[in-house]
Amino acid sequence: MRIVICVKEVLDPDAVNNYVLSGNLKIAADGKTPEVAAIPRLINGFDEQAMEAALRIRDAGVQCTIAVVSVGSDQGSMLKYCAALGADEIVAIDPEGIEPDAHVVANILSAYIEQHGGANLVLCGRQASDDDQGVVPLLIGEKLGMPIAPLARDVRSDGRALTVTRATPDGDEVVEGSLPAVVTISNELGDPRFPSAKAKMAARKKKPTQMSVRDLGLSDADLTPKVVLVKQYVPTVQGNCEFLEGDPATVARQLLDKLRADRLI
Repeated sequence: MRIVICVKEVLDPDAVNNYVLSGNLKIAADGKTPEVAAIPRLINGFDEQAMEAALRIRDAGVQCTIAVVSVGSDQGSMLKYCAALGADEIVAIDPEGIEPDAHVVANILSAYIEQHGGANLVLCGRQASDDDQGVVPLLIGEKLGMPIAPLARDVRSDGRALTVTRATPDGDEVVEGSLPAVVTISNELGDPRFPSAKAKMAARKKKPTQMSVRDLGLSDADLTPKVVLVKQYVPTVQGNCEFLEGDPATVARQLLDKLRADRLI
């Protein structure tokens, strides 16, 4: 069984939030990208849980190869972290200066999967913490002609069949099917494991397979974004707080009057 995990390197969301709250997050001169020299980069949290889902399938006794692939240059540290966790293959695909949108990323990842061993199971995080779009896995499923099970909190497979427990607003939903398939992993899966110190040391010697988008034979149309980022800005955060005074009955009446005046009730 071959499991391909699609991962993305993102800015540490906790650090970004702290910069925003302190008013120190600035947008660069191009008006599109934040100035992030002091903010560390790491694996997207949902993608890390996708890695955990694959490792749990292996822990259950299924013979499988786990390949991790990412689009972007200079992502060796993140991919070596995946190798320390247990990935058998780590692949970095250089976009060569292209600023890919979700469609282009899906084209690149789909082409890699088709041309380099295929996949019985494709695992992705439910979304990336930087753009929160969550459309790349769906596009991969469409391009590869695979069924998609989104928002999984549990994934089980024997190499042929697949059972996915989905976390929905109405409760858990269990779906079953055959492979191949694409599954997106949600945070309800639980905390991912940490690699051991020994595994980290061994992973330092493992070099990611470096590829270019041109190696995949994609056309110019495949590499042309359909969505182009025009502007990005940090919104001004304002907080207004008003205290109501009096006994409970008086405060309740005041609150109701204000809610009615604001047409909230």
